[in-house]
Amino acid sequence: MMKRNLRQVWDQLRAQNASRTDALRRVRISGLRGIQHLEIPLIFPVSVLAGPNACGKSTVLFSMACAYRPPGAGPKDLVPSTLFPDFKTRQAGLPRDSHGEIEIAFEYLIGGRSAQMRWRRKKSWNRSGIPGGKSPERAVYLRTLANLSNPSEVRSLLQMGRHELQDEEVDAVDITLAHRILPWEYARLVRLHRGRKELLFVERDEGGRYSEFHMSSGERSVLRLSLALARLNNALVLIDEVEAGLHPFTQQVLMLELQRLALRNQLQIVVATHSSIILECVPVEARIFLDRQGDNVVVVPPHHDVIQRAFYGRALDRLSVVCEDESAEAVVRGIFDHLAPALGLVQSDIEIGRDTGKEEFKHHVAAFARFRQLWSTVFVLDGDGKALVPELEAQAAKRGQAATVICLPGDGAPELWAWSVIEAHASEYAPLLGFADDHGLAQEMSRIFQTYEGAADTESNKAKGRIWALANATSRDVPTLMRLVGRREAQRGTGALAATVQALRDAVSNWRNMRGDL
Repeated sequence: MMKRNLRQVWDQLRAQNASRTDALRRVRISGLRGIQHLEIPLIFPVSVLAGPNACGKSTVLFSMACAYRPPGAGPKDLVPSTLFPDFKTRQAGLPRDSHGEIEIAFEYLIGGRSAQMRWRRKKSWNRSGIPGGKSPERAVYLRTLANLSNPSEVRSLLQMGRHELQDEEVDAVDITLAHRILPWEYARLVRLHRGRKELLFVERDEGGRYSEFHMSSGERSVLRLSLALARLNNALVLIDEVEAGLHPFTQQVLMLELQRLALRNQLQIVVATHSSIILECVPVEARIFLDRQGDNVVVVPPHHDVIQRAFYGRALDRLSVVCEDESAEAVVRGIFDHLAPALGLVQSDIEIGRDTGKEEFKHHVAAFARFRQLWSTVFVLDGDGKALVPELEAQAAKRGQAATVICLPGDGAPELWAWSVIEAHASEYAPLLGFADDHGLAQEMSRIFQTYEGAADTESNKAKGRIWALANATSRDVPTLMRLVGRREAQRGTGALAATVQALRDAVSNWRNMRGDL
């Protein structure tokens, strides 16, 4: 039910996104808090920033908060000089903050039109790009980690009781979000305030009255979030560590309700998290992975589950197999169709996924090594990636670990190899592909080959086209065809795929041995 509800709201947000006239579309950060250059695209109305500690998630959120001037804001509200202050002292010999030139640049939709603005700091902060030199106006809500565990906050609120206070009953609409998320309902909610200081008192339907001093951190954060967002429209909402204090199921409900609220009230929401559950509550295009590489922070392209789970420690009891693309993944799945029964593997033992290409693998080796997860990861390169094997192994060795890198057969894309295998064993593949005999399969392959032979393209792309055409001619898709070939060649036990099959068999054995040592 939860997955169905999430997919439904994703589709609705995608449909609505094209007609939105106000949005923050892109943020570029240079020279700030160890970020040399970072560009963050915001594609989906609700985005999730994820990554390890010290990768810049909070810096990105604070930078986004500087994109607009909220109605009624003072000159020092949500500006870089306030959100990124420097410590300075005139006292000689004491340390002080120092840095070079900083730039935070934004791309927007404002009233349906594209616009740009940037904050730049040399000696002091200034902005440019928007006529009049002012930031565009839009409501902004920024929530950082805050709770009643800070002693100074507790003392300050306790002192309110010594003075005359104003009380205000909160309208039910303002706690609708909280009622949808929390497992209970409030009969009444009262604000006690003096100046800017405020304390909440609640009464539950089943009885009991208590202040924020006696709330769990999760209850307080959800209640405060509900009060802050209930009446916002066409606003930018930024939430740091959105999962703090919340049960995994409550995290899912919160993300569902935030996305429904974004749909109803035209909100743009960006949250930062360490939770894989939060990540899975938004579509792939809404997941923004940050990783610190050397002296810079980069955006890691949106990955499939195998990468995501490795980054978040969910692959500890699984062997993760990372391939270059969909066709390579299908071949590997076919191999494991053959290996799984023989090795006693169950579905939960192996996680097979794909990435955006072999050039990203060196970054993944570094990241997996940092999280000590190379032992449970296998990288599978296409045949044309053999030259990259020593580089990946050396990358792991620098960190005192070993990388398991396996290559598919051939010297090019897996489609080239698959085509040659089907052609060489036409009599075996004809009945598997629905042909009466090998002559019929050979004729169809000859026709397809001639169609693509004259194309002005690389051999790799022509091979992909041929495999697509053959899959289409046999009423299959490409992954299904490639998986069939991988399974059949693994069963054969000889030929070019045999070395890959044995390497994967050895990888499973090594993984089991290592898992037994942990």
